[in-house]
Amino acid sequence: MTPIAKNWKLIDAKRVHNSITERMIMDAMQRQRCTLDNPGICLTCGNEQDGCEPDARNYTCEACGDNEVYGAEELFTCGWYHAK
Repeated sequence: MTPIAKNWKLIDAKRVHNSITERMIMDAMQRQRCTLDNPGICLTCGNEQDGCEPDARNYTCEACGDNEVYGAEELFTCGWYHAK
């Protein structure tokens, strides 16, 4: 796993990068419904990448290489985001 300083908090025993907010996930889900985007978000580094199904789990991150990319709807369903 990529070392990350204090850029994350535990949510349901899962490390979630501080940049992953409810607003970020809702925006990604909206784009998936209204465009051809298929966004996924990495829990380790917060990177958003395309080509992920809504229920994607453990895809490899293009930025950090960890297998922590989840589809936006999956993150929302699991509650793995920071409410701000």
